[in-house]
Amino acid sequence: MIDKTIGFPNAKINIGLDIVRRRADGYHDISTLFYPINITDAMEIMPSDKFIFDNRGIKIDCEIEKNLCYKAYKMLKDDFDLPPVKFVLYKHIPFGSGLGAGSSDAAFTIKMLNDMFSLKLSVKQMSAYASRLGADCAFFIHNRPMLAEGTGNILHEAELNLSGKTLVLVLPPISVNTAKAYSQCKPAEPQYKLEDSIKLPIEQWKDRIKNDFEPTVFAENPLLAEIKQKLYESDAIFAQMSGSGSTMYGIFDTKPQLDLTGCKTEFIELQ
Repeated sequence: MIDKTIGFPNAKINIGLDIVRRRADGYHDISTLFYPINITDAMEIMPSDKFIFDNRGIKIDCEIEKNLCYKAYKMLKDDFDLPPVKFVLYKHIPFGSGLGAGSSDAAFTIKMLNDMFSLKLSVKQMSAYASRLGADCAFFIHNRPMLAEGTGNILHEAELNLSGKTLVLVLPPISVNTAKAYSQCKPAEPQYKLEDSIKLPIEQWKDRIKNDFEPTVFAENPLLAEIKQKLYESDAIFAQMSGSGSTMYGIFDTKPQLDLTGCKTEFIELQ
């Protein structure tokens, strides 16, 4: 066992999101592309006499039993008889933003505990554990561009390289409830398959790659539609809502000048 381990759980954006069908179990089959981005939380795990979760930064307002980091620890503790640990999580990625904030923390918990206690879990085994926690958790075990199907848990490698582009994330003071967003959507087979569309030049994505949440989420939150329009007016090559929202993003050739009063804006050089 090592004394402590430090990690930086990163965010993701969704490029396209087709809601294909409603499943018998109440969930939905989707098609989307997860792309990792360099905006992160910070997490430290160390030995302790008892389990401690020290939350700093953005407050995680839920009972500890519902916390995804705790759930990940509890899974491995039950299978490998892990001793108590102390988590220190500095939360920077906001919740309800479509950036995979909690899922990333959970996946990194699995990877960090695997290293800390030399559990020797393979990527496949860690992905299986992560899938038990949430539909997009397994993606963060791989943490490279992946096409996702099923509920987001069936992953295929994607050949997509956006290095050199500038990503602008716009985080408005809005939180979108994912369950509500799904309840309002209208599943349908997409006109264009995402796996084909992402192979086209980015300039052609606008007319082919859709996010099926946008119509209903925009209707309830007109500010998001305004942000998307402003991103295109600022020469975005492609702009979209990430996941079920509320983060809007634009992909640019160069860093733009943007004035979006009341919204937090992040500029990220894609790798």
